[in-house]
Amino acid sequence: MTTLTKLEGMARRAATMHDVAKIAGVSIKTVSRVVNNEAGVSPELYDKVQKAMKLLDYQHNEVASNLRRGSLRTATIGLLLEDVSNPFSSAVHRAVEDVARQHETLVLTGSNDEDPAREEEIVLALTSRRVDGLIVMPASRDTGGVLRKRQANGLILVDSNHDRAALLRVRRSGRPVVFIDRPAPFADADSVMVDNRVSSTKAVLHLAQHGHTSIAFLGDWSNIWTTAERHIGYIEGLAAAGLQLNARIIKPDIWSSEAAHHATTELLNSKNAPTALFTGQNLVTIGAVRALQQLGLQHRVALVGFDDFPMADLLNPAVTVIAQDPAAIGRAAAEMLFARLDGDRQPPQHLVVPTRFVARGSGELGIGESGLVS
Repeated sequence: MTTLTKLEGMARRAATMHDVAKIAGVSIKTVSRVVNNEAGVSPELYDKVQKAMKLLDYQHNEVASNLRRGSLRTATIGLLLEDVSNPFSSAVHRAVEDVARQHETLVLTGSNDEDPAREEEIVLALTSRRVDGLIVMPASRDTGGVLRKRQANGLILVDSNHDRAALLRVRRSGRPVVFIDRPAPFADADSVMVDNRVSSTKAVLHLAQHGHTSIAFLGDWSNIWTTAERHIGYIEGLAAAGLQLNARIIKPDIWSSEAAHHATTELLNSKNAPTALFTGQNLVTIGAVRALQQLGLQHRVALVGFDDFPMADLLNPAVTVIAQDPAAIGRAAAEMLFARLDGDRQPPQHLVVPTRFVARGSGELGIGESGLVS
């Protein structure tokens, strides 16, 4: 059989090390040594194997190779986020990917959309692919059994009576799991978060120090742990400033920038409208900024947002934010995971990544500067 005929036959299926050995005229052991960067191969044989691999478009099966060597590692990890399209999640994703690359590991990523059932589905899919470990932003649970789920056309209610069976199975299997952004649901798991409550209190005090006594809060879904913490921080900030809580200017369960635009417009068109806004999430902040600009109030109503977002510093006025460091969160979580994979058995780690208060102009509009009367 000619070499051309052999190649035509191999083209109908994925090439194997056996195929590479035939074309190169060497033993399978020699091919294995080249593929796995082992010593003991002469430059001449190495060159023959490399040329054969290129000719056959040979793709090495890392999982199968590890299994043959007795290793359970697959050089893959799973990353489960709320929504990979959100700028915060995207930055976390990139940071995890950068650390994983240093460990020659691939990252498989999915979005849970704050849906516990979808979380279970993705965790099962990732573990069926034998990922070595997981980094998880856990979907929120509602003790009332109802979840407010975001969809493009609005808010719907769905049953949320799901446990964390899939994640529990992962833990029992010995695979490490690191939780980010929200507390770990298991006592023996690592986590990486920021101090949402204290940071939110600082934001409200900042607005109060600029003369504002009517400060509204616009938040994401109430059942999300980070939203609840930021809401509590808002309330504690009012108390620390000696300001009265006014439920009328608290707008919870804002699930999109469009909903935030509507809620902000409604607030600012109302009687005794607030003179300042504290927005609890980057998409909420974007919607609030659009409403302020459309109403022509961007230089009169102060605004501080939780989470930075692209081009916030280019607006007029630039948006004052509590900036998280999603890259630091992603790096820390990935480093924790790989440390566990490499045998770290110390007690669970709970890292709090500091936030930064970035004053850019919108949060510094005082009563005097804005022309409003207190």
